[in-house]
Amino acid sequence: MLDTVPIDCPYCGEPIEIYIEPAEESHRYVEDCPVCCRPITVSVQVHLDGEISVSASSQDDA
Repeated sequence: MLDTVPIDCPYCGEPIEIYIEPAEESHRYVEDCPVCCRPITVSVQVHLDGEISVSASSQDDA
């Protein structure tokens, strides 16, 4: 089951929703912004307590 997470695009600043698949391990992937089409590096961290945190950065910051 996919979860939606609100983020702001690191390029254009527009608020967007991304879909993440909860996993047992932390992971990174690239997703294009649906507004400006620039590549966003999405990092999903799974903490020991099962809490998930998501961060987004530009390819320049990655």
